[in-house]
Amino acid sequence: MIKGLGSGRIRGAVLAATLAAGICAGAPSASASVSCASGWTADTVVSGVGNLENLDSDGAGGFYVTGILDGFFAHVDAVGNFEKLVTGLSNPAGVRVAGRYVYFLTGDGADVPPGTLERYDIQTREVTTLLTDLNGPNGLLLLPDGDLLFTTLGFHGPPTGIARYRPSTGEYTRTWSSLPLTNGLALAPDGKSVYTDNLTLRVFRIPLDDPNNPTVVAGPPTLLAVPDDMEATRAGELFVADHLEGAVYQVDTATGAACAIITGLIKPGALRNPPDGATSVRIVRDGDAWALYVTSMDGTLRRLRPPAGFDLTPADPRRWSENA
Repeated sequence: MIKGLGSGRIRGAVLAATLAAGICAGAPSASASVSCASGWTADTVVSGVGNLENLDSDGAGGFYVTGILDGFFAHVDAVGNFEKLVTGLSNPAGVRVAGRYVYFLTGDGADVPPGTLERYDIQTREVTTLLTDLNGPNGLLLLPDGDLLFTTLGFHGPPTGIARYRPSTGEYTRTWSSLPLTNGLALAPDGKSVYTDNLTLRVFRIPLDDPNNPTVVAGPPTLLAVPDDMEATRAGELFVADHLEGAVYQVDTATGAACAIITGLIKPGALRNPPDGATSVRIVRDGDAWALYVTSMDGTLRRLRPPAGFDLTPADPRRWSENA
């Protein structure tokens, strides 16, 4: 690891920002991004727990999270109790809950061995390795048909795009979509496409039936960010975690317009090229309403509550019955 630059994932983002978007060479600073923070409130669920990379709801008011530099897979219960379930992992990244299992990835970094797809059994606490030799896996998404998509950043060879894995049969497609250097993933409201972003600093929509035909949803200069994981609402708003300003951006997927609902979620002492900021977002039940939960490399899991009247209902209908 190069001292002061965080994970290999961030160093790759720095390079992409310089070459692809020109943010470091004359473009307006990210701090000029439009703010739509009015009415949003933030509070802390848990803090001081390491460099949080990803999260998913446990369906009962708690969360499963990964700590990328700290090498853990952990659980945060509904009252904020934090428990490491698996330790000694190599740069764990994306995490998704599917019934009694939690799937998670390892190997998100340039200075670590090739990655794996792991399955954690909630009932027995057994961990099973499903795939090995992955090319810098990062974002993970559970599709409506039960398949998993995961992005790769290409740390151990040429970029391999987005992979698809079918847990029911073990079928594995290493390059389902050839879009390179991909990071976050989210299901779109139509259930027939997904959103992703990559290190060209753009957000894309990918049809599930035509994965090599992505279209650009947003990017510079409207969205000035180093985007990470994301989640969409049924109304078509996409919330994207950002490393550059430690922000969460609200993106109108119809127009590409973007604004920041919060900034400054940055690991203390991080260098601004870019710093280690917000990493993942999930929309989860919050009493009778919905809230946006955000992980950050500053070791904090936060809850962001929207303004009155804002429709934060998630795009994925499987979320609607969680913790209801």
